[in-house]
Amino acid sequence: IYKEFIDQDMSYIDKTLLIRDSVEKGGKVTLLTRPRRFGKTLALSMLRTFFEKEYDYDGNLADKRRYFEGKKIIGEDVIVLLDEYDVPLENAYYKGFYHDMVDFIRSLFESVLKTNDHLAFAVVMGCLRISKESIFTELNHLAINSVRDGSFSEGFGFTEDETVQMLTDYRMEDRIPKAREWYDGYLFGETEIYNPWSVIKYVYSIVNDGRKFPETYWANTSSNQIIMDMVWQADEDMREELDHLIQGGTIEKKIHEDITYDDIHESEDNLWNFLFFTGYMKKVSERREGEDIYLTMTIPNVEIHSIYRNQISGWFDKIVKGADRTELHRAIMEGDTGRIEDYVSDLLEKSISTFDSKEGFYHGFFLSLLYGVPRYSVRSNREEGDGRPDIVLYPNRPKDKAIIFEVKVRKKFNEMEDGLEEAYRQIRDKKYEEGVLDDGYIGSVSYGICFCKKSCIVGKTI
Repeated sequence: IYKEFIDQDMSYIDKTLLIRDSVEKGGKVTLLTRPRRFGKTLALSMLRTFFEKEYDYDGNLADKRRYFEGKKIIGEDVIVLLDEYDVPLENAYYKGFYHDMVDFIRSLFESVLKTNDHLAFAVVMGCLRISKESIFTELNHLAINSVRDGSFSEGFGFTEDETVQMLTDYRMEDRIPKAREWYDGYLFGETEIYNPWSVIKYVYSIVNDGRKFPETYWANTSSNQIIMDMVWQADEDMREELDHLIQGGTIEKKIHEDITYDDIHESEDNLWNFLFFTGYMKKVSERREGEDIYLTMTIPNVEIHSIYRNQISGWFDKIVKGADRTELHRAIMEGDTGRIEDYVSDLLEKSISTFDSKEGFYHGFFLSLLYGVPRYSVRSNREEGDGRPDIVLYPNRPKDKAIIFEVKVRKKFNEMEDGLEEAYRQIRDKKYEEGVLDDGYIGSVSYGICFCKKSCIVGKTI
């Protein structure tokens, strides 16, 4: 990969000092963990190009100096470069043969990285530091570097200066604030880092497709299974923490870098540790208490925020679709506003308030609950009278009345009654009921419903 960048004169942000650092700062075996798509494979390709002896067709030693001209860096022992060592472990975990894979990799590492008399040094890369006791048991000479460490901090991802220079080179200075908002926010040691995959894709989309807005690129490079697991298995405490994070808040968790996939769901702390080291959280600050280190963490940027939002939205949609709505439909037919309130509020209790104060969310949520009402068809924002009521249940039989719903949202509980009154006025002033009668229905029943956070109140016009 690295050779292609140089041979084809592609844009390359110089990371060749990683060669020097691997020799001077690394151990006999160096484990470097960084989030996916932060340049680990390209870095190993560069190391291989530098250290590997190559020969031409005539058996002469190839001259590779051109690959390092103008860059920051200018025996028979073996150098081992291993990429994505933890990917087989992740796949094995989700496929059900994790322990067999652990045994295999432990044996492989012992043979290649410990008892190999011809090993000069090794660089191993992955997203996650798997517990030393799990697969690195015998490697006493192992040096580990994670996103918390200062060394190698500029070797992966793009720094602020590198990102600004790249956008400037493509005459996109006006895009720098958006790139910072969407793709910055990672902290390697104390160095602020941008997601290189997303920055490159962002620039490419502007140059080649003329796109005006940033998008979520890194989110599409994996299934984000761990986020899905967390959201769908979260208890009430974890949902509250997610709630707080998505609103822009922080959480504090005890940090430990040794972890196995088997341990991830053993405790919430393990899960948050996993999210931190794989790029779904960033450090704000840290403190020591006795022998323990605690990190204050937050969501790093808009792109990662969208991953959480999408997973939460999918999870809540499934909750809604799986709910038995018979009781709600019966309460609507019987005009029992108290039972409607209780049903809807109980369901909202299971949600996360990232969507609070957005009328579109509540409108869609309540609309989805009305599908399947016996003998009725549901329509949204269809013209009636002098306006468009939020939702109308139209009867399939001539002797049944149409049912109108007008939805309002308030930010404070003490404003909900006012929201209900606004719904009544709109139904009356826009002549929704007259419009239904003009359509040939025998009559109508109108409900106002006002949402606030995870609650609602319901009223019926007289």
